[in-house]
Amino acid sequence: MASAVEQMAANTSWAALGKATDLRNRIFFTLGLLVVYRLGTYIPVPGIDGGALRDFMQQAQQGIGGILTMFTGGALGRMGIFALGIMPYISASIIIQLLTSMVPFLEQLKKEGEQGRKKINQYTRYGTVFLATFQAYGLSVGLESGSLVTDPGMFFRASCVITLVGGTMFLMWLGEQITARGIGNGISLIIFVGIIAEVPAALAQFFASGRSGAISPAVIIGVIVMVIAVIMFVVFMERALRKITIQYPRRQVGMKMSEAQNSHLPIKVNPAGVIPAIFASSLLLLPTTIATFSQAGQTGPIMSTILAYFGPGQPLYLLFFAAMIVFFAYFYTFNVSFKPDEVADNLKNQNGFVPGIRPGKKTADYLEYVVNRVLVLGAAYLAAVCLLPEILRNQFAIPFYFGGTSVLIVVSVTMDTIQQVQSHLLAHQYEGLIQKSQLRGKSKARKSKGPSRR
Repeated sequence: MASAVEQMAANTSWAALGKATDLRNRIFFTLGLLVVYRLGTYIPVPGIDGGALRDFMQQAQQGIGGILTMFTGGALGRMGIFALGIMPYISASIIIQLLTSMVPFLEQLKKEGEQGRKKINQYTRYGTVFLATFQAYGLSVGLESGSLVTDPGMFFRASCVITLVGGTMFLMWLGEQITARGIGNGISLIIFVGIIAEVPAALAQFFASGRSGAISPAVIIGVIVMVIAVIMFVVFMERALRKITIQYPRRQVGMKMSEAQNSHLPIKVNPAGVIPAIFASSLLLLPTTIATFSQAGQTGPIMSTILAYFGPGQPLYLLFFAAMIVFFAYFYTFNVSFKPDEVADNLKNQNGFVPGIRPGKKTADYLEYVVNRVLVLGAAYLAAVCLLPEILRNQFAIPFYFGGTSVLIVVSVTMDTIQQVQSHLLAHQYEGLIQKSQLRGKSKARKSKGPSRR
């Protein structure tokens, strides 16, 4: 039987959005910052030869450059001030989280609560500046070697580094503001909007290739069916749960004795969400950003090897991508989204227990065992969704926006955003019920104060 909260969530109407002032302000705030982000992708870095850049990106679009353009919302193809995108911040977050589990000092900071979290976030920002500076300088050198600059030299390199690093830090700030004052995860929304904004152009190019005969109608129909099937599969798996029965004994609250209750602890098949795919893609894009632009000039042996073995559809690319997805699915789940020790402690403090399992350490071990088994399916699902469409896309020269990673990001972020909106609507509905109950209580009190008649 559904609980009162579940029934209220099911009866929540989207018409209540007009009455939820706070939620409406959050939505407008989020949309405003996302518009600022999209405008920034069209502001070019000073000193770029626009015509030469367009010619080069048309040649590199089918290679790794297509993935880079997709994750930067087209800013890299136009060499906008957000050309590095949010990837340096994601890479720095990966490094800091890995170090947190290995370095005792950072592990101690993590246990200090809010203050420790602020210090770790500050270290992540420092790492973002370092990685963005490294990538921006390598990108400026690659642009010069590819003859894509009107006036090469140290002045261009300095201006390019300052502009790109400033753009990345501004994007990081936008993501933090959206997370704190807007709707949903700001970093995921920025990547989501970057992908969605370029989909219409990719669709037009895809259908134009079909009209010209470069792609057969059977392939076009197959791609449409594949995308629909992947969307349905992602929605099904993202909503899949493993429920663990939790029992609460009888207890006395004030003067009342509450009855024993049974509840469920839901464990998602994919607790990490879209984060493993984003992290794995970020690590793949880190060394190839420079290699892509170095390809325009004299490519060295190291860059040639990187492009040959880590290009889209190559065996090493797919193997490394799958390994990183599986690793980050486990790492992010047990370090961020679901910590068995903390969940077991919370259950013990609330006098809850799993039937047949002793509270405390035994419960934590049982939860870790269950999550490990569930993650086998979750990690395999993530790897399959990200890799199988990539293989088919590479075989039939399909745009990157129809690949598994982009579809997974779009569907997962959409579901998460809708869930956030529903949560705010539910909270607003609760506030309305509380206000009504208070008004009824005041009216009853006023009636009881009147003189009694005999």
